[in-house]
This record gives sequence, C-alpha cells and structure tokens, in this order.
Amino acid sequence: MESSEFILEAKDIVKDFAESDGSPRRVLDGISFGVKRREFLSIIGPSGCGKSTLIRIAAGLETVTSGHFLLDGKKVSGTSAERGMVFQKYTLFPWLSVKQNVMFGLISSGYGSNDAEESALQWLQIVGLEKYAEYYPKQLSGGMQQRVAIARALAPQPRVLLMDEPFGALDAQTRSQMQKYLLEVWKNIDITILFVTHDLDEAVFLSDRILTLQANPGKVKELVTVDVPRPRTEESLFLPEFKTLRSHVEDLIHPVSEKKPEEETFNIVNMVGKKNAVR
Repeated sequence: MESSEFILEAKDIVKDFAESDGSPRRVLDGISFGVKRREFLSIIGPSGCGKSTLIRIAAGLETVTSGHFLLDGKKVSGTSAERGMVFQKYTLFPWLSVKQNVMFGLISSGYGSNDAEESALQWLQIVGLEKYAEYYPKQLSGGMQQRVAIARALAPQPRVLLMDEPFGALDAQTRSQMQKYLLEVWKNIDITILFVTHDLDEAVFLSDRILTLQANPGKVKELVTVDVPRPRTEESLFLPEFKTLRSHVEDLIHPVSEKKPEEETFNIVNMVGKKNAVR
C-alpha cells in the first residue's frame, strides 16, 4: 500500500439523509482532507454544513452514502478504540464514580479490572482529577466533568481523538481554561486531534490547520494553515496574524455576498451610530 503523510484521511465522503417523503437530502458532498500525525485540525462552518455528521462518520457512529475514512491507510468501519470520541454533552454515567467512568472505556477495550483501575487513576492524574476519583459526576463542575470525559476517551490510548464542540456548553471563563488545558495535554501525549467548533477564536487559538466548510450541502471551502506561533496565550488573540487569520476564516464562512440586505443595512447603521457616538 502506498504510504501517506496522513494518519486520518477522508476520501470523497458523501452523506444523504432521507426526508419525510423518502427523498434524499444531501448533507455532505465529496468531502476529502487529511490529518497529519500529532496535528490539531479544527472543522468549522455555518449551521447546516454537516460538521457533527462528518466527525460522527469518522468515529464510526454514522454511516456514509459513499466514500470512506482511512486510519493509517486502512478503511474505517464501525467504532474502534483507535478513535476516541468526546461529545458536547459530558455523556458520563451518573451512577458511576469518576474512576469507574474512566474504567468503563478501558474495560470495554478489553482491560482486566485491576489494570483498568490502575490506568484510570493514572489518567485522572494526567487531567488533574486524581483527588476526585471517588466523586460522582453531579458533584463536579461542567469543566471537571468534561475533563473526565476526555480522560475516558484517552485512557484506551487511541491514535486519534475526535471532539464534537466539547466546550460549547461551558461558560466563557471555563471554556478558556479548558482550551489551554487541552493544549497542554495534547502537547504531552502522542495524539492527533480532529475538533469541531462553531467558535472562530477557538478554532484559530487551538489549531494547526482549519478545515472550513460551506453549507447546503457541506463542501470543503478551504483548508487554512494557522501561522500564529505556539505556545499560545490570551495575548495571542491580539496578535496581528491572529486577527488577520480570524477575519479570513470568518469571510470564508460568512462571505459578504451571502449576507442579507437587512444585515448590511444593520451594519451600516451601527457604523454610523458608533461614529456619532465618538463625536
């Protein structure tokens, strides 16, 4: 088999959903891209572009109409411990302790009980929650619950971590903390991350590259390289290259030609109002 620079590849992914009358509605149309080993690649696009559907296909949780994903050159079929998944909702089992939640993924991957417990405690230490091993999810904050979910996904040591808007339900301060925390974990372990978000700042802050999609149906618009230097901090958001790249991605997702006339009028009125306020 011919070698590839990519650990994960999408090959002409097409996905149709059935309408109520049985007719097909195309959600994804010919999606192709590759993710390099240890790369952090984000997917972003307008509502209805199929971001979540695409990452669920990569996880093996959704079927395709045609096309396929490759992992290390082999066709992806169904779920696998090589592909960990973190959802927007924490998806923890409320009746299990924090340690038991992390153990669940390990035992499902074939670990014995003792080995699963030892590994779970190690991963809880990595995500800074070893002191909460015997707590239950309801006793933790939203950010802490998501850290448990990340530990559970990483514990079986997947090749790729798939994340579907994992911080979307968090408040702004917790979200910022989790972004920095995720970058720290990613820096220290051998993991490739495919990350879905609707937040432009988050995409630029976290990523090596950004896959932008257009909607109806979802198609690749552009694969953008993020040239903002690492390590990144809050100050990175004010760098000229950060602002320029963010503006470029926003234009890809919401081009001026697609704005409604009333949106343009609203923007003009706002600009005039700001100028008058300055005077």
